[in-house]
Amino acid sequence: MTSVNRKTEIISAAIEVFAEIGYFRATTAQVAERAKISQPYIFKFFASKEALLQAALEASWERIINSFHLVVESASKEQLETELIKAYEKILASHQNEILLQMQSQTIQEPSIRDVMREGFREVRQIVLTAFREAGIASPEERTLIFLARGMLCNISAALDMPELMEV
Repeated sequence: MTSVNRKTEIISAAIEVFAEIGYFRATTAQVAERAKISQPYIFKFFASKEALLQAALEASWERIINSFHLVVESASKEQLETELIKAYEKILASHQNEILLQMQSQTIQEPSIRDVMREGFREVRQIVLTAFREAGIASPEERTLIFLARGMLCNISAALDMPELMEV
């Protein structure tokens, strides 16, 4: 197996383990076990557990960002917000562990992790704000704020298994 594939498998295993038991409780040995590799092999790709978390978060943000770019490129102005919501709900349904990991990481005070989280939120906000402006949506800043707030509520709803939080 190529090293790129192996690195991706390690990141996927880390996302699962970190989301399930928490970053601070999880060990690289548990990640290695999930990835079916030896623990030292993780350190061939990642200098530390923190570097592994950073890579996992970057992968999760990349999924959202790429998905939003596709929506912005293809959705009509009238369906833009609806399609962005659907895209996020699809990610939440299919990659819930990534979102749970992001939620946990919002409270980690390590500068490198905070930087990844800030950059992810900034980029998502900018994609949405720019798209709303270009679509002529009234009050694009406020609509972007509401969109992001709704996304956070979606996360809480999924994490707590409380779908009623999203009932309209």
